[in-house]
Amino acid sequence: MGREVELSTLDLRYESYRMKDPALEARLLASIAQRGIEEPLEGVDTQDRRLLLNGFKRYRCARKLGMGRAPYASLGNDEALGIINLLRASHHRSLGILEQARFIDELRKLQQMTVAEMAAELARSKAWVSMRLGLIGEMSERVRQEIFSGRFPVYAYMYTLRPFMRMNGVLRPEIENFVVAVSGKKLSVREIQQLAQGYFRGPESFREAIQNGHLGLPLRWMNSLPGDADSCNDFEGALLKDLEVTQKYLQRVMGKSDDRRLKTRAFYAQAHLLTAGLLSQARAFFETVRKLHDRSGQAHGDLSAPSGGNKPEGDCPPVPHQP
Repeated sequence: MGREVELSTLDLRYESYRMKDPALEARLLASIAQRGIEEPLEGVDTQDRRLLLNGFKRYRCARKLGMGRAPYASLGNDEALGIINLLRASHHRSLGILEQARFIDELRKLQQMTVAEMAAELARSKAWVSMRLGLIGEMSERVRQEIFSGRFPVYAYMYTLRPFMRMNGVLRPEIENFVVAVSGKKLSVREIQQLAQGYFRGPESFREAIQNGHLGLPLRWMNSLPGDADSCNDFEGALLKDLEVTQKYLQRVMGKSDDRRLKTRAFYAQAHLLTAGLLSQARAFFETVRKLHDRSGQAHGDLSAPSGGNKPEGDCPPVPHQP
């Protein structure tokens, strides 16, 4: 069980490294009220402080119940060693992959260790360590806060948003804007997935609606789309992929064209030729897209965008494809 310590003596600086789950914590509170704390809190006893590493839910529940003391077990007398011991037994302590990633990142900062050194200390592969360092490194601080606070589901981030970054070139600020827009709204993972499809692949009006907190209309619009993309034939699937790639590169070209780094004569000479070719096809291209948009809308019941009259210049917004 471990010895009992005063809760007031615990340093909580690592509390933000552990996921919050209000529903789970509520059940734990009821259990502790009936049976007390059955598993000891775990931390590191340094010369000047006692750092808590594991058991933050139990700590908060004990505080709510007015308990001044709790069972406690030490993972060592060195901060880095304590983190290593915690990570070594992370499977038994139900440490999630993002929690592992944060502690590994902290371990690297504390000890200036290489990936190979950390892998050896943790008895893990270098790929295991590198994947977690990459995972936490691609997240902005605000996204970390929303996920670790329990306001945004970790599953939705891992299996919906990360693929947009890896496969579709969505930038980190765009991910952060979406996470902030939908966090704390008590949405299901499925609803977040639907909104993400429209936010990153749909028209600007769709994105504006989500950023302004108007989630009802976009959700109803996405629910009206067929969910089975596998019913498309090979030619249709190929064209849908081409449309996705075209939209992606249109956005990239628009974003880069005013950049101050564009300054060499060699660039402008080639860009002039390429843009002339694009402009010569612009009218025919957009007329073709407009006709396809009209045909697809009529074939599926004349779907309209969730934004009312706020439409892209020239026509209605395209219906985003669900993979």
